[in-house]
Amino acid sequence: MEITFLRNHINILESRLRADAKRIQVLFGPRQVGKSTLARQMIQRLGWPHCTASADAVGTAQSSWILDQWQQARILAERSPDTPCILVLDEVQKIPDWSEYVKKLWDEDKAKASTLRVVILGSSPLLMQKGLTESLAGRFEMIRVTHWSYQEMHKAFGFSLDQYVYYGGYPGAADLVTDPQRWSTFILDSLVETTLSRDIFLMARIDKPALFRQLFELGCLASGQILSLQKIMGQLQDAGNATTLAGYLRLMEGAGLLAGISKFSGSHIRRKASSPKFQVFNNALLTAWQGRGLELARQDSDYWGRLVESCVGGHLLNAAKTMPLQLSYWNQGDREVDFVLENQGKILALEVKSGRRGMKPSALEPFLTQNRGAQVLSVGTGGIPLEDFLSMSPLDLFSQG
Repeated sequence: MEITFLRNHINILESRLRADAKRIQVLFGPRQVGKSTLARQMIQRLGWPHCTASADAVGTAQSSWILDQWQQARILAERSPDTPCILVLDEVQKIPDWSEYVKKLWDEDKAKASTLRVVILGSSPLLMQKGLTESLAGRFEMIRVTHWSYQEMHKAFGFSLDQYVYYGGYPGAADLVTDPQRWSTFILDSLVETTLSRDIFLMARIDKPALFRQLFELGCLASGQILSLQKIMGQLQDAGNATTLAGYLRLMEGAGLLAGISKFSGSHIRRKASSPKFQVFNNALLTAWQGRGLELARQDSDYWGRLVESCVGGHLLNAAKTMPLQLSYWNQGDREVDFVLENQGKILALEVKSGRRGMKPSALEPFLTQNRGAQVLSVGTGGIPLEDFLSMSPLDLFSQG
């Protein structure tokens, strides 16, 4: 059964297409977060003539593919001159020099006052942004689609809070959670492997794919932990240098898988040079490697505490991709502030009270000494309940302190 979801995204896209469209609409985000379903539901709501095609099914994609799809849409538009026609191109970043061809065809249609509306979908934000900024400047609007939130998984699939903490927000895997082994296999084979082999390895230069995979697995399992790239090179079988690892980590972040959160500092250079705090965008990328299942995970209080902290981090990380929000962490010696949020000059220190044994002592006092005027909040025991936190916009946290 197909569900209607991401209502705000659909409303935004529909309103833009109903207007006198002068720009290409671009939806991009990680695999399996519903971009294609969103576009399909938008087409159903509008009821206009449409052409849809995906470069995923092309094989060795060539630029002529874009021209072929565009010409079909033009013919359809000519047959219905009084009704706009929609062209949806999915995974377009897999076509070499795609943005140059889209620019040429789009400019031709605009010169003829065509009623054709164009929607482009992509699952590799880094590669999409390169084409957009270099060739399509001034010709597009973006709608970022992130991993599903707790509210979305709860409303669509009835996920409990514990289920979301463990299984994360992949809608396509929701029906498999009753079989932990099958669920883990689906996440690793159908989602992770597809993203690595088809969205990253084929689209970017990876000199050491085995090293890339090792770093990805290590980073997912270490979600919520601060690790020096120099130190973790000793844990990798085919270690490159720290610059190579940092580049790989940026590609993982661009694909919406794993990020390295920087340390909070007034100096941009010092932030860039800091040891990253690994953070998955979706807790499924942490739990799938171990396949314990929800019940066993819940019985291990220390492990569950790690999952809660990672879930909080994932919520903030996804928000930072769509909101005017900067995310970092802060530490001094063995003292750590879990997350630091910045918005319009305001600073908010956030601690997660997950009940883990042996947690590092709080660094709030020295942090506030160095950053007077910063706000402080906690999530969990004695603070904002986790369910409430996951149901609110992180921007609203600045009014809570």
